Amino acid sequence: MRGANQEQDSIFSYHSPADRVPSNHPLRMVKEMANRALKGLSADFNKMYSATGRPSIPPEKLIRALLLQVLYSIRSERLLMEELNYNLLFRWFVGLSMEDEVWDHSTFSKNRDRLLNADIVGKFFVQIREQAREQGLLSDEHFTVDGTLIEAWASQKSFQPNEGGPSGPTSGGDGRNEDVNYRGQKRSNETHASTTDPDARLSKKSHGGEARLSYMGHELMENRNGLVVEHRLGISSGTAEPEAAVEMVKAIPGNYRITVGMDKGYDRRSCVKELRKLNATPHVAQRKVHSAVDGRTVRCEGYVISQRVRKRVEEIFGWMKTVGGYRKTRFRGVQRVGWGFTLAMAVYNMVRIRNLSAQLSL
Repeated sequence: MRGANQEQDSIFSYHSPADRVPSNHPLRMVKEMANRALKGLSADFNKMYSATGRPSIPPEKLIRALLLQVLYSIRSERLLMEELNYNLLFRWFVGLSMEDEVWDHSTFSKNRDRLLNADIVGKFFVQIREQAREQGLLSDEHFTVDGTLIEAWASQKSFQPNEGGPSGPTSGGDGRNEDVNYRGQKRSNETHASTTDPDARLSKKSHGGEARLSYMGHELMENRNGLVVEHRLGISSGTAEPEAAVEMVKAIPGNYRITVGMDKGYDRRSCVKELRKLNATPHVAQRKVHSAVDGRTVRCEGYVISQRVRKRVEEIFGWMKTVGGYRKTRFRGVQRVGWGFTLAMAVYNMVRIRNLSAQLSL
């Protein structure tokens, strides 16, 4: 018998958003980890807000909404608020009931900036990392370092000479998006800067690649389960990767010997020397000539293992740029871009911990 095509809405609903979410849904464990981390940040939240005045968006709900934005590759706060308005899964995760009003996107963005100023996302990352440590998922001896370029939210046309004036001949047509010809011009970070994002630098990862306005993101991965234990984001330069590697290794607690796997970009005498001072054995991929790594390091079995495992670090960057939506940042300025980078690394760890826990329960 064919069912009737009735579209009349019910007046009352006796189901909450949680009733609609399957018991084995991946977001359930992610929400548990988030709630535990947010509970540990309660004292920091109290310092951020005044005891009087009009109540703002609860920071716990704000952060859970930001996690959804990364998990589901939502490109803007406006679209995120639209999804929250009708998506029962999103409402349950954030903590909204069926009747709760969704915030305006501009109000949401202003409250998000308050988290940026208090470095709440950085503390949230530490809370998630410590949860992984408590579960025995982190290695404290073997690590991998690598960096990647993150495209800035600025066009090539914004890369103008420091002394002013046009950077190249234009087509002379009407409109704000004129054609510009850069052929034959020398454009460098010493003589030019972006008018849209002055912190961005013209960079390229390989000699034959295309140069883009970018930032440089760095991460320190532990080799046992591929979780991020340290990260940095800074202005792209020729020495950014070795400097960030030394800085992140310094942040590892303890003074025992560790190994650090790296690619050829870190095969520099200054970098290798600094890492050895930190009691870290640099398992650097050797250059063909003038390598800073001696034969004793290359011949050991641990070096071969580090070189094989270090390629897993690309999985993190791949997830961040595809699922996390951070191939091209939505923010401007090194502080804001670094904030988004930290959030993406925290969400990746949450997804990875959830997957590892599911494998261990089988």
